[in-house]
Amino acid sequence: MSPPPGLAALNAREPSRPPEGAPALAAWSRKRRQWAGLGAARRSARNAKTAKSGFHPTRVARGAMDKAMQHDTADIIGINWGSSNFRAYRIDPAGRKVDEFARPAGVAALGREGMVEVMRELGQRWPVPAARVYASGMVGSNIGWREAPYVKAPARLEELKRGLVETEIGGTAVAIVPGVSCRRAFDDGPDVMRGEEMELFGFAAANPEWNGLIALPGTHTKWARFSAGRIVDFFTSMSGEMFDRLTGAGLLASIVDGPAEDGPAFQEGVATGRKRQLGLATTLFGARARVMQSRLARADAASYLRGLLIGAEIADALAIHPGLQRAPVPLVGSGPLCKLYASALEGAGITGIAIESGEACVSGFARLHAATEAP
Repeated sequence: MSPPPGLAALNAREPSRPPEGAPALAAWSRKRRQWAGLGAARRSARNAKTAKSGFHPTRVARGAMDKAMQHDTADIIGINWGSSNFRAYRIDPAGRKVDEFARPAGVAALGREGMVEVMRELGQRWPVPAARVYASGMVGSNIGWREAPYVKAPARLEELKRGLVETEIGGTAVAIVPGVSCRRAFDDGPDVMRGEEMELFGFAAANPEWNGLIALPGTHTKWARFSAGRIVDFFTSMSGEMFDRLTGAGLLASIVDGPAEDGPAFQEGVATGRKRQLGLATTLFGARARVMQSRLARADAASYLRGLLIGAEIADALAIHPGLQRAPVPLVGSGPLCKLYASALEGAGITGIAIESGEACVSGFARLHAATEAP
């Protein structure tokens, strides 16, 4: 979307303090008003774009407040504790994020003492007790602290509430959120998720009428069908993990020189993966042959490989959900990865709208807590 008239001319830094002298002060005041208008215009442009899509990104978490502020004992803490990372959000009674704490301390690399140490570190960061602590993700799996049995889809938030497992980690009372399991209507295939359910219900909190597909790009990307406030079913693609492993070691790692970025090589990979003329194992090796025959630059190899994997994933999504092109697809995840997915979807005539996963998580934990406190 093109910026409103006049915005392109405002390239100078915003003046930090008024100069002396009446003429200079008047000019400074005009510049301040222009910058204020610039911010409002940019917000208006963003809002117009999301309104046109038919849904709105999660609204509750707008960035951490001053970390020196006094935390409230009525706050809650929501933890997304996966196999690779630990991320905690302190959330006030109004559902707003007031602070965030993250460490590359996933449960896969920690024993029980290691998990206790992470919780102690969290307690030092936030010494003011919280009203309730929730934890989702692999912390509730058979490799985590304590297993929380899966809730079967179709699943509402009420089922998650009833499936909470109460425990203690390092002296801190924690309610572990159960994951969700399903049998897909498409092929009766089984699937499971842990942690993504909080993002899905967080998105639904801001979009209560949403009925359709929601994608959660990541190491193991989920494509979930959501309807009438329920997770109906979903499928998982390991394209993220495959990309990391293929470019980190092995034969294809030898042809990679640079990051995966949007561009002609990425789009060619997406188109090839989506066509499915050959199997993915064949087209992946074909990337090496392209480099060896100087048909693909090493600097573009990672982009092409990422495109191949995402393109094949989109082909699966279209096969399972033929009506995918009829509505925009929310993309809940990290900004850079969601941008790649949005670009790949655009080539298939599908609009993807990126939503920050942290915002959806905060909203999901706030909504879960409200459900547990309801009479």
